[in-house]
Amino acid sequence: SSTMSFSEAEVQSARGAWEKIYVDAEDNGTNVLVRMFTEHPDTKSYFTHFTGMDSAEEMKQSEQVRGHGKKVFTAINDMVQHLDNSESFLGIVNPLGKKHATQLKIDPKNFRIICDIILQLMEEKFGGDCKASFEKVTNEICTHLNNVYKEEGW
Repeated sequence: SSTMSFSEAEVQSARGAWEKIYVDAEDNGTNVLVRMFTEHPDTKSYFTHFTGMDSAEEMKQSEQVRGHGKKVFTAINDMVQHLDNSESFLGIVNPLGKKHATQLKIDPKNFRIICDIILQLMEEKFGGDCKASFEKVTNEICTHLNNVYKEEGW
């Protein structure tokens, strides 16, 4: 369905959890991507300029990895700011999904991978409550992105 059902309390606790990790958007975004590329090496194939990099250290130093990590976190931050407004939320998610489906041809399973790594990082850094507060948000993001992919014929 296209409507989201977050209670006011869920919105507040999700935002609180996200703020903790978003404070260091570039570093945390970079760590999420590096972990994805390391644990799921096939994901590197989408980023032609990352393929030569084998060590996590190399990736962490890369301006391109850091730039994309920050971009991912900025996009999620925009979504988090609009959890209480389905229309605005979808206004961010839909074009993003469309671009990844049609232009970039990214397998939608990668969104789930990224979301799961973000949740892992939250748990490691801030504990289980932080992760739990944000789980529903990642589910919404992935569900809506998958819907866009279905509409685009994936």
